[in-house]
Amino acid sequence: MKHDLPLSGAVAPGFEPVRNEFAALFTEELERGGGLCIYAGGDLVVDLVGGWADRACETAMSDNHLVPVFSCSKAVSALVLGWVVEQGDLSYEQKVSDLWPEFAAHGKGDLTVAQVLSHQAGLSGFRAPWDAADWFDWQKTVDRLASMEPLWPLGDGSGYHPVSWGYLAGEIVIRATGGRTIGSILREEFCQPNDLDFWIGLPDEQHDRVAQTSKPTSIPSGFAQMNEVQKLAFMMPWSSPGRKGGAAWRRMEIPSANGHGTAKAMAGLMRVLAEDGALNDRKMLSNAVQAEAVTERIAGKDRVLPHDLSFGVGLIRNTPGRLVYGPGLHTIGHTGFGGSVLFADPDAKVSFGYVTTKQDSQLVKDVRAARLTAALYECL
Repeated sequence: MKHDLPLSGAVAPGFEPVRNEFAALFTEELERGGGLCIYAGGDLVVDLVGGWADRACETAMSDNHLVPVFSCSKAVSALVLGWVVEQGDLSYEQKVSDLWPEFAAHGKGDLTVAQVLSHQAGLSGFRAPWDAADWFDWQKTVDRLASMEPLWPLGDGSGYHPVSWGYLAGEIVIRATGGRTIGSILREEFCQPNDLDFWIGLPDEQHDRVAQTSKPTSIPSGFAQMNEVQKLAFMMPWSSPGRKGGAAWRRMEIPSANGHGTAKAMAGLMRVLAEDGALNDRKMLSNAVQAEAVTERIAGKDRVLPHDLSFGVGLIRNTPGRLVYGPGLHTIGHTGFGGSVLFADPDAKVSFGYVTTKQDSQLVKDVRAARLTAALYECL
């Protein structure tokens, strides 16, 4: 790594320790290129970009670069789902099969939207092989999910759905709204009106802005001996879409996995959950809908992720004994494969976005985000 580290942006007075911690990630070679943005009490207090946007370390990272943030997309999609509920088009407690009759196959008919989108549907992976490229056929994928037999008895805990969650959420929204997609609602209702640079389904003309990522060099801890459900979710040749990082991957709307954006956009979006449902003075979620979105739907040892977790609807929750994102007991957020993180702490009125191009193997509790979070709370 070059020693003349590019680092730009600003921090508000009193938040210099966060900048120092961000810079330390580069000097310790834990980071190659990334961004960090934090709002506190409605004010932008940290807005930093550093390192390199390419693996050769020749192009400085800038606030114009987009970073693939993988499962951070789930938290962003959860905001869209909440907005659809707010419009009266959807209820968290309604049966998915009321919207999508085919979904009732194999005993799934009583599953609610909240249950399915808190990873309780048993559809986290496919037993039977198929081509990884088939994920790019939306209809084929959702038809297969609807007809599928759950991988474990329904009502028997959660099993994280790495990719399939996005197709389930997306099809629910399509059917509830009469054809609108999560990606289109995100752009039209959240991002364009607020100048937020986040995309689920990246137009071709934006592809040149995407920073290059570096893959992890080790497998995640806790996966040394994998169970069948974990293998199906992560390790089979068909567990995720083929050609990840290519044009088809970027272009496709996969609300669970292929969001592209900046740290500033992620922190900006999470202001909705940190600041009483509002985004730049526009109320996006009522207090009642926000409360439903973040309510614990299932908690305990997950069948897929090697962690004891509490899930809301598309969100990972902090609870006593299960602190994932800082010390706040009502904090909600999500981590993306490689280490990108976004969260909202409604008690402290904090929203946080961190993007990284140097992917780490930890799937939930990335040490870099934890260090940045700790530095933040010491400044509050």
